[in-house]
Formats: sequence, C-alpha cells, structure tokens
Amino acid sequence: MKSSSLSPSVEDYLKAVYSLNEGGGPASTNELARLLAVQPGSVSGMIRRMAEDGLLRHEPYRGVRLTEEGSREALKILRRHRIIESFLVQRLGYDWDDVHAEAERLEHAASERLIEAMADALGHPATDPHGAPIPTRAGRIDPTPTNRLDEVKPGSTVTVRSVADEDPVRLRYLKSVGLVPGAKAAVWKGGGEEGALTVTVEGGAGPLRIERNVASRVTVSTDP
Repeated sequence: MKSSSLSPSVEDYLKAVYSLNEGGGPASTNELARLLAVQPGSVSGMIRRMAEDGLLRHEPYRGVRLTEEGSREALKILRRHRIIESFLVQRLGYDWDDVHAEAERLEHAASERLIEAMADALGHPATDPHGAPIPTRAGRIDPTPTNRLDEVKPGSTVTVRSVADEDPVRLRYLKSVGLVPGAKAAVWKGGGEEGALTVTVEGGAGPLRIERNVASRVTVSTDP
C-alpha cells in the first residue's frame, strides 16, 4: 500500500506549497496556479478543501502555508520523488534531464516498501541527482544555508548545491557549461543587462553569461 491515502492532485498541491513556502513567505493563489498550470479558481477551491482537511493554513489576502501535518505529508512526497529520480539515474541509466517527469508519474503510485527498497539499494543518498536534499524516512530534512545564484554579491566564489529539475532544456544547458552540484565558480555582474551574471566555472573554458531566469534556479553556498 501507499504511505498516504491522498489523491495525486492533493500531493501535487502539497509539493507546490512546500516549494513556495521555502522562501519564507506564504504561497499565493496566483503563484500556485502558475506552478501547477491550472486556473486560479481551481486553486481557490482546492485550498478550501485542503484547509478543511488540516493540511493548509490560509492567511487572508496573503496566501497559504502548510500545517505541521501538511508539511509532514509534503516531505513524504518529496522523499518518494527524489529517491525515484536517484534510482532512475544511478541504476537505470537515465540522464539527469530525463527523470523529473518520470518521477512525477511514479511518485503517486510507489509504495512505501518500494521506496525504501530503492533507498537501501542506493545506500541511502543524502541528495538527488540535482543536488536537492532527500528527506529522511522520519520526515526530516536538514536545512542547508544557500542562496540563489542571482542573489550572490559580485566578486564571490561559490559552490553549486542544487539546480531546479523541472526544465530538461535548462538542465542540459547547465550540464554543458559545468554548473552542476559540487562545481565551484567565480561570480560577478556583467553582460550589459540588469540581472545577468558573468560566471567563470572552475575548470571551464571561459566566462559565461548567465541570464537571471537561469541563475534564479541554481542554489549555491558562498565560499570563504
């Protein structure tokens, strides 16, 4: 049996709210509609139902946050997703740009037994192929201080920690220029447009111009 009786749509909402809450603020209806590719009216109805079920807490005129129960369920879903991605890459030979959509489908059907068997076979990895931390079986996740690449001060040296996994084209680009988890890079402003960065990846061919919409999907830690 699955570890949860929640519907796939509720699981998707929990994951989306968790992602938006990670920035510290509530998730707005419009943000959820954009992230889930649905109409705002549909989001409002789902929010009401999930709040009644104790999964969300609504803040009038601001948005929603996960309750303790909602956060616990969201972390279970993230664990399933990230372990599946890891298994597909490490054991079945998938490329890192080819696993997100597959994991999105499988995470709703995978049993607790299957996920734990995958985790055992992989040696219980701490992160998925994109560098995102994998929640523990107990539903905990270790917070790691990071910044988005587009938030880094000019002149900083950084280590890439994770990259967003939902866009295969962006993932292929990041891999081609070496901006992958563990890579070190020097960062400064440049390129002639506000928000664009010039980045030199250690061991890379030369300076890269990274658009803000790409840099915002890369998390880094600042090196001393």
